[in-house]
Amino acid sequence: MNICANHLSPSSLKELDAIVASHLGETFPALSLAVLHDGDWLFEASAGWIDPETQQFPVTRDTRFDLASVTKLFTESVFLQCISVGKARLDDAIVTVLPEFGAGGPRALDGGQDPHSKVLLATPENVLGQTADPARVTFRHLLTHTSAIAPWRDVFNAAGPAPAPPAETDPIPQPQRWSRGLNAICGYPFVGQPGDEVRYSDLGLMLLGEAAARLHGVGSLEDAVRQRAAEPLALHSVTFTPVQRGIEPSQIAPTEEDPTWRKRRCWGEVHDENACGLGGIAGHAGLFATASDIARFGLAWLLRDPALNIDHDLMDEAVREQRHNGFRFGLGWMLKAYANSSAGDVFSLDSYGHTGFTGTSLFIEPERRLVVACLTNRVYPGRWKEGIFDFRRAVHDFFAKAV
Repeated sequence: MNICANHLSPSSLKELDAIVASHLGETFPALSLAVLHDGDWLFEASAGWIDPETQQFPVTRDTRFDLASVTKLFTESVFLQCISVGKARLDDAIVTVLPEFGAGGPRALDGGQDPHSKVLLATPENVLGQTADPARVTFRHLLTHTSAIAPWRDVFNAAGPAPAPPAETDPIPQPQRWSRGLNAICGYPFVGQPGDEVRYSDLGLMLLGEAAARLHGVGSLEDAVRQRAAEPLALHSVTFTPVQRGIEPSQIAPTEEDPTWRKRRCWGEVHDENACGLGGIAGHAGLFATASDIARFGLAWLLRDPALNIDHDLMDEAVREQRHNGFRFGLGWMLKAYANSSAGDVFSLDSYGHTGFTGTSLFIEPERRLVVACLTNRVYPGRWKEGIFDFRRAVHDFFAKAV
């Protein structure tokens, strides 16, 4: 490992090195770890290669990773700022900000769509003929994944053909892609009744991102995240569409080969098809960042940093259990599961964070005043590669015991 900061004992460092060595090159080719304890760096290191086949471009502390669903934490944060300053309330209907979501009136229910096979699922018999009223969906529903909006739909197909590679100009401007996608989301059937149960929904966070942008009045979600979160916290690496922002691919960890839609390896563009099809900017995925900046973001939440401009009581509520279905949810945050958690066995039940499908995670342990940002590209060999769950657990257990 290329170690930038270390306050571990020699024996502890040897133990951590063994954990990393058992996964590096097998579970993922690239890793960046950043760990804060009591507000100071406990450990920061990187390992692996940007191009593992040629062993070009070693991973460094400046390597940016595709955050995948860790993006949701930034979307949630900029939205909670709106609540804090009175621009909206948690239990407001989302149609008060996104009227087009309710324009068609009540919608039918169906079985949703499988995110991997893309196959439409059969409508359960117990909901045949039912409708759901979009005007009942609130911002709290979106934040707790209880909106009954489908977990996934192929929004990228509605937004247009596969975009051009990131270094080229896409013939369809990003605002147009997003407009097409939003129009599609506002017409999809529901998969249940708002508030009835937890269904983790990417589409719900896409809508929350659009609502946050409109409430802030800054133009787009990209502007809201930059102006309301990244810049106030001095998180200089946090960005959507990094190649278009002048970041060289050699500073970005690539992800999966996409042989069917994009017909290229995803390198410098978001792995998630829906985020990519929407122009790389969406509320559920799309951000890239370094591990150190993600750790600093976690520290801002741990310390209730005033720079986040979120009411402290609201921050406390955001990391309290609101609903659970095996997984526990706050407002946008995942809380440590009661059993078999990515946060490991040692972190307390008060711990909170989020994981990303590409192999990223951020977890905060308030009792130990510990923040662990662990970024990998575990989808590089393919999205079905196993091992990341065991690696996350081992890393979190290690650092919890180390402090």
